[in-house]
Amino acid sequence: MKKSNIPLIVTAILTTLLFFFYSISLGSLPPLGSFFHPMEGFWANAEVRSQSGSMNLSVDGLYESVEVFVDDRGVPHIFAENDHDLYFTQGFVTARDRLFQMEMQIRAAGGMLSEWMGSRTIEYDRHQRRLGMIYGAERAMEEILGSENPEVYNAIQAYADGVNAYISTLNYSKFPIEYKILNVKPAEWDPLNTALLLKYMTQMLAGRSSDISTSNALAHFGEEFVNRYLSTPVSLLDPIVPPDTPWDFEPVQTEGPAAFYQPGFVSNIEKWQPDPHNGSNTWVVSGEKTAGGYPILSNDMHLNMTVPAIWYEVQLHTPESNVYGVSLPGTPTIIVGFNEKVAWGSTNTGADVMDWLEITFRDETQSEYLYDGEWLPVQERYETIHVKGSESVTERILFTHHGPVYTTTEHEEGIPEYRKNLALRWIAHKPSNELLTFYRLNRATGYDDFKEAFQTYRSPAQNMSFADIDGNIAIQTGGQFPLKWQFQGRTVGDGSDPVYDWMEYIPYEQNPFSLNPERGFLSAANQDPADETYPYYLGDDFAPFERGRRVNDLLSEMNDITVEDFRQMLMDNFSYHAYTLLPVLLERVERSELSPLELRLISQLESWNYDNIGEWVEPSLFSAWWSALYRSIWDHKYDTEYPMRRPDRDRTVELIRNEPDSPLFNNPYSEEIETLDDLILVSFKEAIENLEERFGSNPDNWLWGTYNNTHLNHLGQIPGMGLRNIFTDGGAESINAIRGSHGPSARLIVELDPNGVRGYGVYPGGQSGNPGSKSYDQFIEEWRTGELYELLFLTTQPDENDNRFPLLIRLD
Repeated sequence: MKKSNIPLIVTAILTTLLFFFYSISLGSLPPLGSFFHPMEGFWANAEVRSQSGSMNLSVDGLYESVEVFVDDRGVPHIFAENDHDLYFTQGFVTARDRLFQMEMQIRAAGGMLSEWMGSRTIEYDRHQRRLGMIYGAERAMEEILGSENPEVYNAIQAYADGVNAYISTLNYSKFPIEYKILNVKPAEWDPLNTALLLKYMTQMLAGRSSDISTSNALAHFGEEFVNRYLSTPVSLLDPIVPPDTPWDFEPVQTEGPAAFYQPGFVSNIEKWQPDPHNGSNTWVVSGEKTAGGYPILSNDMHLNMTVPAIWYEVQLHTPESNVYGVSLPGTPTIIVGFNEKVAWGSTNTGADVMDWLEITFRDETQSEYLYDGEWLPVQERYETIHVKGSESVTERILFTHHGPVYTTTEHEEGIPEYRKNLALRWIAHKPSNELLTFYRLNRATGYDDFKEAFQTYRSPAQNMSFADIDGNIAIQTGGQFPLKWQFQGRTVGDGSDPVYDWMEYIPYEQNPFSLNPERGFLSAANQDPADETYPYYLGDDFAPFERGRRVNDLLSEMNDITVEDFRQMLMDNFSYHAYTLLPVLLERVERSELSPLELRLISQLESWNYDNIGEWVEPSLFSAWWSALYRSIWDHKYDTEYPMRRPDRDRTVELIRNEPDSPLFNNPYSEEIETLDDLILVSFKEAIENLEERFGSNPDNWLWGTYNNTHLNHLGQIPGMGLRNIFTDGGAESINAIRGSHGPSARLIVELDPNGVRGYGVYPGGQSGNPGSKSYDQFIEEWRTGELYELLFLTTQPDENDNRFPLLIRLD
């Protein structure tokens, strides 16, 4: 071979290899050629599509023409002539802005992530399948299809057709960038996806159970400890329904067992429980307390915040209805919002609608289980998990009449490992039609419509606030609750004993509610729905009292209320937690044991007004001190491999305030007897050490806005697409409940003026799900600082040249 030919051969080989690597996927990476293509790859996702002018799109499936007026914040105002076209277009424009988010959420909900992510998400997918998420969605669709109200299925189908109409317009260059990074393409949108998304919301808001951890605490500490420190409400609790509200009904009686079932220690099987802080604030005041003489409603929904944002803002208008608010990308209708007559808000209830029951199988085949003295057949369900780059996995799921069965193992020293089988009884598995509630709310004209809308609602249970232009205000605990005896479902139950089953449900008209109370206001912040006079057991694991009491304290003192008053209230950073605890700590801390620096920090805390302000150091000091103190009280008592439920923050504070000499402050494993004062001193020094380790030795750098570490991760956890280090005020116990990536996922205020309803709102993020768009994070700064946009609620269709709408989309 001639020497002069070698460079040509090497060049040819390198070129071949280059084309080879540009055309194949490398692990989780997309083919480099298509991804870096200057016209079709990620460069194509820099927003160049028209955001101004007009667009005429021809799509199949519409009955009549639809016009979509997009305002300068990217909010679509959809004007259609009928419901079908309205929801078709809602699906189309939502997919246009949020397609990846819609599909990602469905895959997370149904346990289908591995088809995109590979083997690393198999265990998560298995969990979702065993949880019965797809099963629950299928049962919901059966209910919807068999309903006497076909408008709901018609809306879901029209929405799906609109999503698919948009998908049909895409080629690789127009795929959202996440599809290119993951090297996947959009799947056809199935109507079942909407039911699955609603079940996912049930999982997020009613899919957290403390049965197993409470069972272990009961086995470890005994019933007296559990009753006193885990199940007794604190004295400062101010329930949602005003105290001493008369219950004008005859309650249904139920009877529990002679003795509670003792399941023993149980390993944790709930690896992916939702955030326990998922909740919200909502309040509403009558016209007697407002400057305008009409009701005002406020709502801020606390969830894990991501980009793209959880919510999608939209107006839906037909000749028969006109509604504005936020929707869930993947579902038709408005979930929280207002129309020309009424407004409604929502907070999570937190009632116990998820029970674990121990199952006895007849033999190793697990084909029969014991119930009420008989062996009943087990139903088998097989679901296939497709895995990118690997073989598919088939999951065998066993169902009893209670629900799906999980298997766990128990380990005790000196005793061989053995299995425990727990069946899940969960409200999400019941046939349901939650969308009918929102469909009706969107068209409600007054309180009677609001009340009726929740007749069919099952989960996730919500405390819904309400106001109308006629001056009514109300709160309704909406949802279906099993009729339970006291403490039923608090711990793991006996799946073979019918007394632990769900035989009946609380009648809807006996759910907690209040209409036009004498005090002129109502509120909900995830605390107990009612006081001890309410005759039914709803659970004992509600939110701490602080936010709910702070809201009611403020409202009780306010008059001549305006929107600006409520805007400031949404940003209230007062810590009731610090207010009730810090004075005790400052009084009891042994100052002779403190260094000059520590004494200076104590002095700062003494002058603090209990507001969680980002620019201040005091909230960081208190939070670090509290965290160290809480650990010092409970960690040594909970030193076990089994998950055990701990007393809540407010219950622990009450222990400190009311029982300072309690033996619970002593470490039983220590040679010396420890006192509360000992723990207060040691935990303060530990807090200072922790702050120095995290932020350096200069206390001026311990700012709360840094300590609280607010960030919005990308929904798909793709690096570089999230928003980090957002400097905020607020805290978990404040009305402005920002805690890390958790907090107000949307804020809304509505004035129910008979001369014209007005809305104001904001959410963290933006309308677009495209990281290359300015609308991706357009609202972040306004959300961070507590500003609200005046929402452009149209009562008539605008002129096509209206300069408030830079973009007009016509669908034919």
